[in-house]
Amino acid sequence: MIEVSGIGLHSGHRATVRFHQAEGPVRFRVNGLEIPARASAVVDTLRCTVLGVGAARLATVEHLLGALWLKGLWGGLVIEVEGPEIPTLDGSAREWLKALEPLPATPLPPRSLPRPVRVQEQQGQLVAEPALEFRLSVTITFKHPLIGYRRFESPPSRLMEVAEARTFGFIQDLEALRAQGLAHGASLENTLVYSQTSSLNTPRLPDEPVRHKALDFLGDLYLAGAPFLGHFTVHRGSHRLHVELARALEALVVAKES
Repeated sequence: MIEVSGIGLHSGHRATVRFHQAEGPVRFRVNGLEIPARASAVVDTLRCTVLGVGAARLATVEHLLGALWLKGLWGGLVIEVEGPEIPTLDGSAREWLKALEPLPATPLPPRSLPRPVRVQEQQGQLVAEPALEFRLSVTITFKHPLIGYRRFESPPSRLMEVAEARTFGFIQDLEALRAQGLAHGASLENTLVYSQTSSLNTPRLPDEPVRHKALDFLGDLYLAGAPFLGHFTVHRGSHRLHVELARALEALVVAKES
């Protein structure tokens, strides 16, 4: 058994995660209830992805799920959680990948997309198109001198290069976020924080924000239930849009399994 503890990014509460090898698909166990790692179990997408079954809720699952994607761990795992939220650790997937090192990968054959799938909302748009390999193109636009327009492409970049990219935010938004019950666990130890003209801590990478958006997308796309071949283009993505796409792909997985 592997055990990891830490503070939740939004709740600020301490939580403990235990990984148990077990037959079957990857799922979470919260207060004795099992929650599938599927898009159909998503109950909220405000600033993070929240899974739920019955009265059980589990927030901010996306960074851990992104690590599972990068590890190629698609089954044989029960993730037991004590607490309302997955710990944020350093705000990226790097520490989760270290914790998962002893576990073997459990790959699934990637599925093919039968047709293009598109979801959009205001200025955000996601497109999944059939392809012979997995390709990811992520773009972001922020009116900030250190961010602006950024693009991440894999390939040529290695997909694993998104692992150490931390969540990021703007100091001027902190009070409003906390008024909504969010960001109570955010700190300079787990978040890349920007003022209006600079950053309050040192970025790990010059394009860290777009790489983190790519990590978020992988974590949310994991909820489709299987990897897919295709060219995934994400422009100004959000958890809501990511999950909408994952639900569409999960429906393909379920149809194939039935």
